[in-house]
Amino acid sequence: MGIALSIITPCFNSVTTLRETLRSVWEQNYRDFEHLVIDGGSTDGTLALLKEHPHLNWISESDQGHYHAMNKGIDRATGDVIAILNADDCYRPGVLGLVAAAFRDHPDWDGLFGDVVFVDGEGREMYRRKEAIYDYDTLRFAFNYVCHHTLFVKRSVYRELGAYRYQQFKNACDYDFILRLGHARRRIGKIHEFLVNYRYHLQGQSLDRRIAENTVREMQIVKREHGVPDGLPGGLCYLYGHARRQFQKLWHRGTCDLIPATWILRKHMREKTAFSSNIGLDKL
Repeated sequence: MGIALSIITPCFNSVTTLRETLRSVWEQNYRDFEHLVIDGGSTDGTLALLKEHPHLNWISESDQGHYHAMNKGIDRATGDVIAILNADDCYRPGVLGLVAAAFRDHPDWDGLFGDVVFVDGEGREMYRRKEAIYDYDTLRFAFNYVCHHTLFVKRSVYRELGAYRYQQFKNACDYDFILRLGHARRRIGKIHEFLVNYRYHLQGQSLDRRIAENTVREMQIVKREHGVPDGLPGGLCYLYGHARRQFQKLWHRGTCDLIPATWILRKHMREKTAFSSNIGLDKL
């Protein structure tokens, strides 16, 4: 039985990176997919680019940010499995076939995630990150190590759990959803393959310290909702979660993080980057 995939790309004024993202999907060796692009009303040439690709299912209209756009894409999706690929990130070759095969081999899985390669604005590799397994306690005690760009979830799960709480959070909706999967005891598999090139660049949000700081604030709210205390007890939970993650990586992957990713990336961080937002994130 075939596994139909729905790839959703939220975008806003993304003309500088979107073409490469679209190509990375279209050039996959697996054809049972639809690619939905949910644009927030771009004015930079994005729409002209979308019109060059007749295979796309796209709309352009005002929205309340990229998580709202994701929800609109989820509502329109028709595939068995849904994935979110941001407009500045790219699938690596052969990814969709690997994902479809994994769901065929593990019909009990509600979702899966994979490993990620961090690249700079020119596509040069910065570092690779391997993860071990989906573990609810590790995620809620430590931090979100499930890279959202590599997460594939059955459409039925979104229907049952709901999608992204964009009205509550500006930057931590993915963490919130990933923890809700664990709280609901959904089975999330892990494939030990690098699925996505995650772009860190000066036109994106990931290198902006304001976004990083707001994400941490929102994650603390999400953690409290999942029973993690504040203060010293919360700090001890954080240390336990990190140690638990490293043990899981050693056990399942034979490796651990000798140098934390935050140390690797911090030299690339900026007080402000040049991304644009239709909901004012660039004014945090």
